[in-house]
Formats: sequence, structure tokens, C-alpha cells
Amino acid sequence: MISALNRLVDLVEEHLGEELDLDGLARELGTTGYHLRRMFSSLAGMPLSDYLRRRRMTVAAADLVRGEHDLLDIAVRHGYGSTEAFGRAFRAVHGAGPGDVRRDGGPLRAQPQLRFRLTVEGTTPMDTRILDRPAFRLLGHATRVPLIHHGVNPHIQQHIAALPAEEHQRLKTLGDTEPHGLLQVCDDLDPDNTEGSELTYLHGVAVNPDTPAPADLTGIAVPAGRWAVFRSTGPYPQALQTTWAATATEWFPSNPWRLRPGPSIVAVLDRAADFSTATCELWLPIEPN
Repeated sequence: MISALNRLVDLVEEHLGEELDLDGLARELGTTGYHLRRMFSSLAGMPLSDYLRRRRMTVAAADLVRGEHDLLDIAVRHGYGSTEAFGRAFRAVHGAGPGDVRRDGGPLRAQPQLRFRLTVEGTTPMDTRILDRPAFRLLGHATRVPLIHHGVNPHIQQHIAALPAEEHQRLKTLGDTEPHGLLQVCDDLDPDNTEGSELTYLHGVAVNPDTPAPADLTGIAVPAGRWAVFRSTGPYPQALQTTWAATATEWFPSNPWRLRPGPSIVAVLDRAADFSTATCELWLPIEPN
């Protein structure tokens, strides 16, 4: 995976002014565009689309300062059809317009070229199991929320708090298959994992395909497939978020699996009364590399 990500970075440099054929590159590397984008954003700390835009604007700034081409030529060279669109993208990265930079030489916010390296970590073993699961369904109360990488997501918190206590108990009685218990489900995630992008959050349970579904609940069909299940114990949600990050930085680079499209599921196995600590299982859909 590290070599695949570095090849992706090289491809960005070779085609800064062109449309990036991510799926084509992924096929050459024996993986998928979905997995490449998820791993890139997790390890780089930014979506691939942001990195591409920042690199384009870094090179474009050098062109502007040299003064060898007019503004339209520079815009077209870096993939923009008009000076207006180029100017908006340039200002979003550098905080100043192209004319200001050409005149004053700055201010500039350069994006260095990334290089991924494998560091020796993994001193704490990850508690993981691999499961093949037949098709099942997720039933519960769903809403659209923004993605938040660190800390408690207040939108999810508000959604859960709005459910009466007896509704949690009703959901528990409906669940009849793994993952067991009340589940926190994230679906329709942006593959770039962009903070603030919208996803579907479902508070519910897992049921067999033939289990009757109450009309007031949202259902998500989950096809048969393989899952990696990671256990975390400690302060909530920090321990869970640390485990989630470690799947990208440690587990996937050193194991012959990749993410496949599908919901990510958190099952809370045990927790303190005030939810300050919890033992959780993180279910991620995977397939062989």
C-alpha cells in the first residue's frame, strides 16, 4: 500500500494539469480507487482532491512569480478553463489573488510533495478478527450528519438523545444477528473522508434478511461479505477513534486486505454509566488485496 500511495503521488506530479485517472492507476496497482482514496486521506490528513489542488496552486504560484506566461496560459496549464475559476482556486489555497502574488511575490502557502514511508510501530497488538458474514440488514433511526474526525460528534449525540429510553429497548429486542447490541452505523461516506462531508448515520441493530421490519424504521441492506472486526477499550470516543486511525496507519499497510464499499459499524459491548469509557467493536467491510 505504501508503494501504491507513492506511485499515486508521482502520478499527481506527472499530470498536474490533467484529469487524474485514479481508477485506472488503482487497477494497475491491483487495488481499487475507493481504497486508495480512503488510505490517502487517512495517512495524509487531507483528501486527495485537496492535495491535488494545493500542489497545482503551488506550481502555479512559481509560474506567476517567474512572469514568463500570462494569467490565462497559466490557468489552462493547470487545468482551469478561465482566469476567474483559477483565481478562486488560487486564493482559496494562498489567501491572495494571482495578481497580488505576481506583483508582490507572495504571500504563498506552498504544499510540499508528499512521500509516504513505513515506520515501525505496532508495538501494541491490535485485537482483530476476520469474519465471513451472510447478508443481513441494519434497522434503526437514520439521519444525515457531517463527518467529524476528533471528539464527540454533537449531531450524532443530538440524534441519539432525541430517542426516548423505551425506543432503545425496542431496538435491542429487534436485533437477532451479529453485530449484536445497539449499533452506530456510518454509511454513504465520502471516500476522501473529508471532514465536514455528509454521511448517513443510523442508530439501530442488525437483523436477518427475513426479520419483519417496523414501518417507522430505516433499513440498510448489507450484502454477504468479509469483515475485519477491531476491539477497543478505554476513554470514549478517544480510544475508538485511535483504533480507527490505526487501521489505516498500521493494520491495512501490513495485511493483505483492502476496504470495500459498505457501512462501517460500531458495536458498544460495555460502557461506564456516564459513557466516559467503553469497550467497542469496529466492523469494517474488507476484501483480499
